Amino acid sequence: MMSFAMLLLAVLLTFLSGCSDDGWNNPYTDAERDDNIFYSSFSLRPKHLDPAQSYSSNEVIFTAQIYEPPLQYHFLKRPYTLVPLAATEIPEPYFEDAQGNRLPAGVPREQIAYSVYEITINSGVRYQPHPAFAVGDDGQPLYLNLTTEALEARHQLSDFSETGTRELVAADYVYEIKRLAHPKLHSPIYGLMSEYIVGLKEYSEKLRAVVREADLDVDNAEPVNGQPVNGQSQPPGSFLDLRKYPLSGVEVVDRYTYRIKLYGEYPQFVYWLAMPFFGPIPHEADQFYSQAGMKEKNITLDWYPVGTGPYMLTVNNPNRQMVMERNPNFHGESYPAEGEDEDRAKGLLVDAGKPLPFIDKVVFSLEKEDIPTWNKFLQGYYDASGISSDSFDQAIQVSNQGDADLSEEMRAKDIQLSTGVAASTYYMGFNMRDDVVGGYDEPARKLRQAISIAIDYEEFISIFMNDRGIPAQGPIPPGITGYLPGESGMNPYVYDWKGSANGSGGKLKRKSIDEAKQLLVEAGYPAGRDAKTGKPLIVHLDTPGGGPDDKARFDWLRKQFDKIDLQLDIRSTDYNRFQEKMLKGTAQLFQWGWNADYPDPENFLFLLYGPNAKAGQNGENAANYESPEFDRLFSQMKSMPNGPARSAVIKQMVDISQKDAPWIWGLHPKRFSLYHAWLKNIKPNDMANNTLKYKRVDPQLRNASRAAWNPPVLWPVLLVAVILLATIVPAYITYRRKQHARGRG
Repeated sequence: MMSFAMLLLAVLLTFLSGCSDDGWNNPYTDAERDDNIFYSSFSLRPKHLDPAQSYSSNEVIFTAQIYEPPLQYHFLKRPYTLVPLAATEIPEPYFEDAQGNRLPAGVPREQIAYSVYEITINSGVRYQPHPAFAVGDDGQPLYLNLTTEALEARHQLSDFSETGTRELVAADYVYEIKRLAHPKLHSPIYGLMSEYIVGLKEYSEKLRAVVREADLDVDNAEPVNGQPVNGQSQPPGSFLDLRKYPLSGVEVVDRYTYRIKLYGEYPQFVYWLAMPFFGPIPHEADQFYSQAGMKEKNITLDWYPVGTGPYMLTVNNPNRQMVMERNPNFHGESYPAEGEDEDRAKGLLVDAGKPLPFIDKVVFSLEKEDIPTWNKFLQGYYDASGISSDSFDQAIQVSNQGDADLSEEMRAKDIQLSTGVAASTYYMGFNMRDDVVGGYDEPARKLRQAISIAIDYEEFISIFMNDRGIPAQGPIPPGITGYLPGESGMNPYVYDWKGSANGSGGKLKRKSIDEAKQLLVEAGYPAGRDAKTGKPLIVHLDTPGGGPDDKARFDWLRKQFDKIDLQLDIRSTDYNRFQEKMLKGTAQLFQWGWNADYPDPENFLFLLYGPNAKAGQNGENAANYESPEFDRLFSQMKSMPNGPARSAVIKQMVDISQKDAPWIWGLHPKRFSLYHAWLKNIKPNDMANNTLKYKRVDPQLRNASRAAWNPPVLWPVLLVAVILLATIVPAYITYRRKQHARGRG
């Protein structure tokens, strides 16, 4: 009996001794306790990591750290300021007339037929280690002409044992610009860029002809009629070597210089040069990933990006973790030495001049729900966090004057608060090609206007966002040229102005439900029924949501439609299926958002530009809105310098969109972010996405805080041990007695 109890005690002690000093709930290994790692989370897997295709906020978290376009935004300066990244300087365009003659400075805009940007990049920059660059002793590529047999045993990028690198050259930037027109990629900015970059539209047509001639399936990026390769039965891949096909408006000048020629004058183009779309892609990577059989194994540029930036993606497991690690070939960069006046007092210049990046590894863990994410942040297992509505009262206390500050609980943990108005808009969009909610006649407009009145975004902001937002009146958010406050910017189809005109006593008031119902009558849907058929009108909302956190919002939305006797049907699906519906134009009503890429109204107005439609063009006009007058004004506005004339054109465009109501304008959010004391160099930057390189962590402080906040709770274990003993010992005694009674003891 004694030996049995001792055995049970030994097992219990062994279990206790194996527990981490950081707490039994630590999701990370003891081996990385002191490592220089940044911990965060993600909720949706990135669909595209190919810079020609990627345009979602959950993707740019990765692409912006990996790819290096010519320019970037200064981390600290405000207003937002472009500075060189891969380029040696900010390119200034020169202008040409219709005959291609260079024009002197200061000529009238009417004489400008072309703008020419000449970009010189830094020498000595090298790509991350990658098998696409691996060569044998004979100097020939090891993995660019694989046979079926050679690929058979390789299922992920790490199965290629050899890697290599090479220097970044100007031709890599030219290659990526050509990829924007590649018929297999469907780049979301192709439609817009084809109107600016000379020859890009014709280049796309040329590539389509080449693809058809090669008998490749454009949509599936696979060969239709394969031929043997190297004596094997493997069909050819879909590699289209863009180096063989010149693009008239983009050319290599020398090893480190390339030239981009645009139609007319387009001052905003320089902003695009700070986006991953215009980062470099080496032709070796394109050839490597285009080999037959790679796509089936998910070995693609969308899964394994190749760049020159401070980080490289080393783990892509969207069902668990995404991991980026320091690029050992990174060329180096220094933390900025200047910023705003208050930056020094906030400690944001302590690291001035020090080499970047500070963090060695970045770990993103999958979290599908807000509450587990929030709890892990409070335990110190995530370094930073947003604030969901469920956790707002725990994190923030609001004074009688309406000022938001940290709660006592957050202060006790030395958690820091960062706030700012986001250059973002969240809206619900109507598919303008839909037979019911789309169209441009007066009944269709009035139906959309009625729904826009019924959906009370003031109530939504109060209930679901703890007043962290303002109702949108149009597509342009505060802080961007063209945004007008007060009555001058009001949407007159949804709101009335009450009080003094643009004065302190005036305010917006949403139109009444009775007015919305009258609009429904005029639209042909009295009491929510089709006047012709008598059937109730059912509006379908397509959404990638559907989890527990979405139920309350969906219930609220149904009540908004019910106010005007309409029925709302929620069609939930996964994110990839949702994106497919948007690309095909089969969604009816959808929820969407947009974060500014660059600080200019064009970046929001182009979301309603006809040629930039999502359906058929894969552009960012998700509503597929098409107004000839809006499009005409957009073409005029985009090349105008900021000033009264441009502001007047922008106002006309906003007025048109308010009347047509392709969006239920939604809201502009106020951003609240929390971060722990061990995370340094935090400053909100709505334009820059490549800010991980500036962040710094103090692992020792993090370890101490985790240990203090997650002490082992022993009493449940001891209670279980007592219960086990109380259960097992009597049973064991009874068993021994029976054995003894039988003469076996």
